[in-house]
Amino acid sequence: MTNGWDSSAAAWIASQGEHGDFGRQFVLDPVMLPMAVAAQPLNVLDVGCGEGRFCRMLRANGVDATGLDPTRNLVAEAWRRDPGGRYVEGSAEALDFAPASFDMVVSYLSLVDILDIAAAISEMTRVLRPGGHLLIANSTSFNTAGMEHDWRLDGTGQRIAFQIDNYLEARQGWIEWKGIRIVNHHRPLATYMQLLLAQGLRLRHFDEPSPTPDAPAERARLYRRAPWFLVMDWTKE
Repeated sequence: MTNGWDSSAAAWIASQGEHGDFGRQFVLDPVMLPMAVAAQPLNVLDVGCGEGRFCRMLRANGVDATGLDPTRNLVAEAWRRDPGGRYVEGSAEALDFAPASFDMVVSYLSLVDILDIAAAISEMTRVLRPGGHLLIANSTSFNTAGMEHDWRLDGTGQRIAFQIDNYLEARQGWIEWKGIRIVNHHRPLATYMQLLLAQGLRLRHFDEPSPTPDAPAERARLYRRAPWFLVMDWTKE
């Protein structure tokens, strides 16, 4: 089963622009970037970097960042936008880096795209130095449990409630928007937590961030009504 990223790369690049979509710009960036910079890492690996937007943000803040993504056209776009950066094509499940190579590993909305999540988390931990940070932004499991149903509407098309089902059943499914059609994976939160804890990682921070006060009000209201994202900071002992 193809995951759709090769055929969706152009639409993805167009949808992100330079500043990212609503969730990145108004919910996650205001949390993820300060946390990454505050840790003062000497070098960072961004796993699932896409077109390189967060790597560019890190580099603009003086952080040495390497971006990795399995989609060739996204890596090519990252190089085009940031010729002085460092971007490689590769898989999260088999990182081509030596053990303890990075002070920080970032997974910015990439876990939901990865098929073998156990291998990916193991690899991210392997390339992390002792004392280093694994900084994760992910779709909440409540959100991915609703990918087949989304919002329930009333007779006038108004959103009544966000619908989820089969929360404890891990599965994958197609999601579509703005010409993008990709596979996302639903897993209960316990799956992620157990895999991370099994690596001996220590949870230092957990949050479900809300949109910033300057976010467009109508869209922000939807992101406050349903749980959309979570942020976790784990350290390697």
